[in-house]
Amino acid sequence: MTSEQNASLFFVLSPANLSGRRAKVLLNPKAKFDLATRLRSTGASLGEVFSFISGLYFRGKLAYGNTFGKAVTDQNSAVLIITATRGLLAPSTVIRPEDLDEMAAVPIRNSEPRYRLPLERDAMILASRLPRDRKIVLLGSVATSKYLEPLSNILGNRLLIPAEFVGLGDMSRGSLLLQAVRAGNQLSYIGISRMDFPSKALKTSRSRRNDGVRRPSESHSRIKSPALPFKR
Repeated sequence: MTSEQNASLFFVLSPANLSGRRAKVLLNPKAKFDLATRLRSTGASLGEVFSFISGLYFRGKLAYGNTFGKAVTDQNSAVLIITATRGLLAPSTVIRPEDLDEMAAVPIRNSEPRYRLPLERDAMILASRLPRDRKIVLLGSVATSKYLEPLSNILGNRLLIPAEFVGLGDMSRGSLLLQAVRAGNQLSYIGISRMDFPSKALKTSRSRRNDGVRRPSESHSRIKSPALPFKR
């Protein structure tokens, strides 16, 4: 087992695709199945909603993070989910149809400030509140820079990815993660500096400090930060 596998890990999950068929089914005001009615009435947890929308892939990511992540306190989760407009949210966060509509209206791309600024804000909070020896594993696409660039610019060498994700599609990743959970065996992790990604995805922020935490800019400080599921 590698040192990364022995270390206490925190997991960041990529979001579900809110423009797909299953999202439309869930948001149909005439839908009568349990999750749809709860979403409209009392709200439902983000993890449950994204698991329904994304299916096998997200269920695998969530199960894997919950199994192998180590929370900062007994009451907190070791998993956060990337969202299009709310930065990083805990799987237990209760959302409603209007929240999903808001997220669906914003494209996940690095040039979109409504996506990028909240994500960078929360990544800075995460980096500052976790012990410095804690590694953060991204469970999401490694083929584009839309997650890697904003996270790596702030988390630096603390950010890892599963080596087995490279070259796999979403369904294959989901199956792989669920198999790992059933077997009780973690995947192997590597730093993104060891991968052959476009330079844009790996550019280094000049304002990053030696501990890997980037100083917040004025634009970040104007965004109100939500309560993340860990304490100082």
